[in-house]
Amino acid sequence: MKKLGVLALILLPLLGSAQLFEGEEFEYTREWIWGFNKNTNGGLIGGVMIRHSRKKADDVYHTFGLELSNVKHPSESRYIGLSGAGFIYGKSNYLYAIRTTYGLEKLMYRKANQQGVQISFAGAAGPTFGLVTPYYVLSADQQYDQFSLIKHPSPQSIAGPGKIFQGLNESDFAPGLNAKGSVFFEFGTYRSNVAGVEVGVLAEAFTKEIVLVPSQPNKTVFTSVFFTLFWGTRK
Repeated sequence: MKKLGVLALILLPLLGSAQLFEGEEFEYTREWIWGFNKNTNGGLIGGVMIRHSRKKADDVYHTFGLELSNVKHPSESRYIGLSGAGFIYGKSNYLYAIRTTYGLEKLMYRKANQQGVQISFAGAAGPTFGLVTPYYVLSADQQYDQFSLIKHPSPQSIAGPGKIFQGLNESDFAPGLNAKGSVFFEFGTYRSNVAGVEVGVLAEAFTKEIVLVPSQPNKTVFTSVFFTLFWGTRK
């Protein structure tokens, strides 16, 4: 609830400023945007996204999106190993979520030419292709193994993290579904350029339990609040 309150404080000034600008409006039929995501289930950068929009009716657009996110367990914490590199003790798997979405976007306040803030509400849903990838660590005996409480009973038994992309070829497939609702604030200076932020909530359900940290409760349904910084073009 505290996170939602912070989001509300961010949104209110933007909602008010959208009504201060009047002038020639810019009509567009197509748009491409891409950006970086920060969410309550991710790290510093939670994921990346790309989205294409096409005009359906006045102020309504079809949207087609693709997202890639690294979903983390809330109990994850970083330790420094004997090698000086960081690792996550207790984690046995990554969850990479590849989301494809179809949705609708409704413009609520259209931006005037070269001024103001455009505000729209959007909803989207679609299949998620989850990759459950083993999390490898470098043991104190200099062997690379997937994390296990039996092999690694304490953080001191780990020298450091595994190699980049190690275990990717051992990934298991976990199908799922995702749905999200969000608000877009777009304030690009020029007609053909897009820049702004998206703030919303996401729910995602998989067909099986995703074991990220074996010693903690794991789940099939993940929910998060997210913030996306995006750029793009339109015409």
